[in-house]
Amino acid sequence: MSTNLVLIIALPLLGAFLLPVLMRSSMAIALWSGPAILIYGCWIIADLWLSGFAQPLSVAIGGFAPPLGINLYVDSLALLFAFAVQLLGLVFWPFTLDQESARRQSLMLLLVAASTGLALSGDLFNLYVFYELAAVATFGLASASGSGAAYVATLRYLILSGIGSVLTLFGIALIYSQTGTLNLAHLAQLAPEQLHNSLGLTAFLAILIGIGVKAELFPVNTWVPEIYATASTRLSAFLAGLLSKLALLIILRLLLLIFHQPEAAQVILILGILGVISGELAAWRAREMKRMLAFSSIGQLGMIFIAMALPDGKGMLAVLALSLHHLIIKSGLFMLAEDWGGALERLRGSAKASPLGAVLFVLFSLSLVGMPPLPGFWAKFVLITELAAQVEPLYLLGLAVFLLATVVEASYLFRVAATLYGSPAQDTLSEEIPKTKGLSLLTASLFGAGVIAVALLIAPVGDGLQAIAAQALDVDLYITTVSPAVSGGSQ
Repeated sequence: MSTNLVLIIALPLLGAFLLPVLMRSSMAIALWSGPAILIYGCWIIADLWLSGFAQPLSVAIGGFAPPLGINLYVDSLALLFAFAVQLLGLVFWPFTLDQESARRQSLMLLLVAASTGLALSGDLFNLYVFYELAAVATFGLASASGSGAAYVATLRYLILSGIGSVLTLFGIALIYSQTGTLNLAHLAQLAPEQLHNSLGLTAFLAILIGIGVKAELFPVNTWVPEIYATASTRLSAFLAGLLSKLALLIILRLLLLIFHQPEAAQVILILGILGVISGELAAWRAREMKRMLAFSSIGQLGMIFIAMALPDGKGMLAVLALSLHHLIIKSGLFMLAEDWGGALERLRGSAKASPLGAVLFVLFSLSLVGMPPLPGFWAKFVLITELAAQVEPLYLLGLAVFLLATVVEASYLFRVAATLYGSPAQDTLSEEIPKTKGLSLLTASLFGAGVIAVALLIAPVGDGLQAIAAQALDVDLYITTVSPAVSGGSQ
């Protein structure tokens, strides 16, 4: 079982380097080798889950037991996101037959391997390595279009991400200098005595800002609209839908296991509130589809940070529900933007030319603003309930900002819907009206079907998320799962 789990990281990583070689000998084999690797990864995870996976696993790589060796920690939360990485990598795979596609497909496999590693890693060193691998793959994919705007946006992203990497490494170095270990389970044991102080808080803030670059955290999210507007729509969907959630997962693990201090939660709450305000207001002012979705993503991530900041893990269920909901909705909306890019005004009358696309946009929008009985309503309801139960003014401010942001969100999304169903200008030819078509419409339809399926199965889905949240909150379970490896074995 442990060997199979390692394969879901190792195979995409190996494929990333072998794919260009295969492309030179057989284009057809190279084209399908990447999807085959991802399908196999999905099968491994699904087989583990269906075989009665209930208790977390600790895997010591190479026989070196934690805290000295490389450790993978696999619980329901990690497995859920690992499966999402493999599945969305397959959904957004660049199916083309040319030499340029070899580079894109290799980078996509590298991004999948790094993202899976981020979901499963149980030590800070591994997390940092996979974070950097994901960054390298993202830079290459973001500039793959070859346009000047893409190069400029990627350069700015590279600079900001580089600063984030230095801050993350600085935070990790502080932790190691204080504790002598980087294993998360070991740190969870040492943190109350050695890291719940000003030095530990400094380390957390450095890692928070560093990892926050990918989590679209205010104020290190200025790269988001530029990259999402210039990169391929499929990459934008992967970054907004999934990679940002993996960065959130890292921050969540650190908060739960190591830095469960009121000061850390307050910082996250304040930055989350600022992210919601800046993102939603910028989305309201945007006049291009991709930029609107990019700023909206910043606002949505801010809402998740507000949920994460709730004391004693009370926001864990809301974090999971909002994250998975945003993953589905934003992926679907970006796929619609593949054919509906550019100025929003040019979409006037597109509902008549693309009725299914317009219906999907309305469905995604209604769920995003929280219209019952769609999944977005239940995700937001959980957060509103927990925020309203708090007595501290800062949390009540977060609730007020959250509610006002929902109104702003409804305003700009319904404005776009009205444009889609509006009458085109008289001098506009029917062939000039943008239409959703082909693979992008099919992919968006799959996400739309997912929204409807979750709405119909909300009770079992909610129970499952509750169980995942409870397991993730159990710090003692995390420690006892990994601790047998410290004495020489692994599970």
